[in-house]
Amino acid sequence: MSAQTWTPLTNQPKIGASTSLLLTDGRVLVQDYGARDWWTLTPDLTGSYLNGTWKRAGSLPKGYAPVYYASAVLPDGRVIIQGGEYNLELEVWTTLGAIFAPSNNKWAAVAAPSGWTTVGDAQSVVLANGTFMVADCCTVDEALLDAANLTYAPTGAGKADINDEEGWTLLPNGKVLTVDANCGACLSSEIYNPASGSWSSAGSTGVELIDLPTDEVGPAVLRPDGTVLATGATGHNAIYNPKKNKWSAAPDFPKNSKGLQLVMADAPAAVLPDGNVLCMTSPNVYGIGVEFLEWDGTNFNPVPDTPNGPQEPSYYGRMLVLPTGQIMLTDGSKDVEIYTAAGAANPAWAPVVTSVPSTLKHGATATLSGMQLNGLTQGAFYGDDAQSATNYPLIRITNVATGHVFYARTFNPSSMGVATGSTVVTASFEVSTKTERGPSQLEVVANGIASVPVSVTIQ
Repeated sequence: MSAQTWTPLTNQPKIGASTSLLLTDGRVLVQDYGARDWWTLTPDLTGSYLNGTWKRAGSLPKGYAPVYYASAVLPDGRVIIQGGEYNLELEVWTTLGAIFAPSNNKWAAVAAPSGWTTVGDAQSVVLANGTFMVADCCTVDEALLDAANLTYAPTGAGKADINDEEGWTLLPNGKVLTVDANCGACLSSEIYNPASGSWSSAGSTGVELIDLPTDEVGPAVLRPDGTVLATGATGHNAIYNPKKNKWSAAPDFPKNSKGLQLVMADAPAAVLPDGNVLCMTSPNVYGIGVEFLEWDGTNFNPVPDTPNGPQEPSYYGRMLVLPTGQIMLTDGSKDVEIYTAAGAANPAWAPVVTSVPSTLKHGATATLSGMQLNGLTQGAFYGDDAQSATNYPLIRITNVATGHVFYARTFNPSSMGVATGSTVVTASFEVSTKTERGPSQLEVVANGIASVPVSVTIQ
């Protein structure tokens, strides 16, 4: 029997749970598939999401109910979504957008960049400096968000091909990697440099990752060792080494029991606490019959399936890395599953707290300093259609007397970069009034990996 397990939530949602994002107060924000309503999943007092509870979290502005869109948690804790390949069940590549305020669970409209006629199933990323960047799915255009006034400015000069079907991976050096999907069998990749606002070549991937003619490709996943696993919609895969700016071939995905090639064509992946990558594959492009694999840096190893897996293609899935180190999988159904990996994190990957007040008060803002507060990777990956990165610090407080677990609300980390190493970064946080008073243990959690606990007192 495999040590890896899938477990259904004890309290399943009453909605078709789809794209999910981790709020900086520990709640999970989830869209009802193709609908305007969103819901939050709150962990129980032991910190368990398996036994969490659901609550309505507002609705998108009238006329906006997207499927396949750009999404991100901003440094201030708000959630932004932009675009949609479908809206109100119509295939329109909409430019509509919205922003969510966790403080009051309300959504407000956000206009697309000036002059854009499409955003659609766009990719996005929060850069190391905290700026949200989004693509126009159907042109070479990209834009940067001014989060204060919710307006966009153009960026991304020199893009070699249009953005359609591509994904973005934030690298430790602050640059962004993409595999070109719209240049035929060119095998090319590009790097975006935030300092210059421009793209340049990152070389040939060496193997064909793009399915032609659909232009689909799998996610490119940054691992704790600093390499990127770029998965293919062809069955081929490649490894990118940012330090050397070089590509090398990775093993192909295996074939299934029917002899069909497993691929990742619009599919989720997530980095596990032990550094392995959980991949959701299915046969050929859009084929039915999901099979989950773990990449350990050398091999793709089969792991258990979900109940819905045999009846689904990979593109149904969305993964989210929880603070517990588990992976939450949604697929547009009312069955939400939690994956528990077998391995443990390398202690060297954990965030390190260097300074935090020993006494914390309800409702008061405090500042925490430390290293690697954002983790070594974005956490979960998909490409275009959905982004659920968790490279920001969460603060978990456990009461010594009761063992009850609470999350503070974190905001405005001094960096949103990954693998920041020995650089000291800071984050502001506010202790909830629901947090029990008395001696407690405080941890910083990034991508499911927790720091060594620090003793604090909650007043």
